[in-house]
Amino acid sequence: MQISGAQLIIKCLEEQGVNTVFGYPGGAILPFYDALRESAVRHILTAHEQGAAHAADGYARASGNVGVCVATSGPGATNLVTGLATAFMDSIPLVAITGQVAISMIGRDAFQEVDITGITMPITKHNFLVKCPEQLASTLRLAFQLAKTGRPGPVLVDIPRDVQTAMIEYLPEVPQLLEPEDPNADQVQKAIDAVNAAERPVMLIGGGVINANTEYEAMDLAEKLQIPVANTLMGRGACSDYRRIALGMTGMHGHAKANNAIKQADLILAFGSRFNDRLTDDADSYVAHKTIVHMDIDPAEIDKNIYSEIGITGDMKKSLHLIKEACEPKDLSHWWKLIDSWPTWENDTGDEEAPKFFQALNSILKGKDYIITTDVGQHQMWAAQHIKIQFARQWITSGGLGTMGFGLPSAMGAQVARPASRVISISGDGGFKMTGSELFTIATNNIPVISIVFNNSGLGMIRQLQTVLFNKRFMACECPGAVDFVKYGEAFGISGTRVTTPEELAEAVGLALKENKPHVIEVIINAKDMVKPMVASGKGINSFVKFDA
Repeated sequence: MQISGAQLIIKCLEEQGVNTVFGYPGGAILPFYDALRESAVRHILTAHEQGAAHAADGYARASGNVGVCVATSGPGATNLVTGLATAFMDSIPLVAITGQVAISMIGRDAFQEVDITGITMPITKHNFLVKCPEQLASTLRLAFQLAKTGRPGPVLVDIPRDVQTAMIEYLPEVPQLLEPEDPNADQVQKAIDAVNAAERPVMLIGGGVINANTEYEAMDLAEKLQIPVANTLMGRGACSDYRRIALGMTGMHGHAKANNAIKQADLILAFGSRFNDRLTDDADSYVAHKTIVHMDIDPAEIDKNIYSEIGITGDMKKSLHLIKEACEPKDLSHWWKLIDSWPTWENDTGDEEAPKFFQALNSILKGKDYIITTDVGQHQMWAAQHIKIQFARQWITSGGLGTMGFGLPSAMGAQVARPASRVISISGDGGFKMTGSELFTIATNNIPVISIVFNNSGLGMIRQLQTVLFNKRFMACECPGAVDFVKYGEAFGISGTRVTTPEELAEAVGLALKENKPHVIEVIINAKDMVKPMVASGKGINSFVKFDA
């Protein structure tokens, strides 16, 4: 059967089980949009292409499926770049489809022409420029396979306009997913021996555990052996914060209990973590006097940032099962006694008021089907420290790239992916100004996202860093112009509430959860509140900044 290239794109999306795409049209991608009229695939028009990329990202994180975004050539394609880089750094499966000028015009500075494959080469798992119509179907199928196989990531497919209009023979195909390789038996045995010998073990859970859908296997191992569990920013939810073995988050703004445990451990079982600088601080201090077992799907991550005595790649489910079956519980009461002597989550905040807003949400959210998305900044760290997450894929944040403006558009993508859940977007006033126009998309599609904006009239994390690192030499961290975010939401037809106390916030969120419609909540907080604890740069994972009174 011969169909147009544009129709073939739709057929390939349907083959992959895609039911929603986020995008913004333009001249070079219009043949695709014309074909989309005849498809059951839902298109959500965003306010900006960056919003489309972040929405596809949120969709992927919430569902575990590949997210899809669409843009035209030139500025449409370049507006996807931040979203692709965000997904790349956090290993999120996306396929971005971009229109391109006709083949004969490529390289001639045509209207809205840009070399998007060249631009995105460092921030995609792979990308393609399809110049041969007969290769369109195989390229799209390969793009999806690459995005979700092994270490997930974004893949871009750039399709010239005349390839979209060409007539192509279409033959249906069933999608195939390559299975991960079996782990090395010798390395697994070394890990088993290390676990059996350890007196002070800690399990470190990263985002790769969630990507691999192995949170249950990891928790079975931890519960059997009663190993304390620390999570990275990206690993939140793999171990419920309500479990006895949960130590909380570790890293630059990690809990004292988790960071102290990492420092004092004689064995770290690290699953699906990149050991980036925000996690380890001084790498030499981090690995001193302990054995590191590092399990990751990507061999390139083993020994990249820190040296691990035991590196295991391949199928994580099989590795965790083999370790669990071979290891026997031992008495770790002495280790737990030391751990229990360190500050609890609730006593780990200093005298700041802001954490109380986040803690107040726990009684409202416990037991409910919710998802939290965040922007980047102080509010992100407070949320990571104090909102208790119960399940994998309930926590969505930009970890590796640290993308301000990520929270709101990723929330709408997550809400579309899981309509039965309620998605709560948490932003600062700085990040919300970047992509707040996506309230247009939320309103026009009646996507019931609850948008919480923590307003301190400034860039709180910049102020904090300038306090700690630059002796309070403040510059460009204050936004004194008043913005009424409740009225901003009302401009899009979305109702809103302004609160000033933790109790008012809990009540507002509780009421919003009862209504199946979007809502904006503005929270006024003290601009001088700091995220505590904070690891002192270059001093080791349990050396904390001493803030002035």
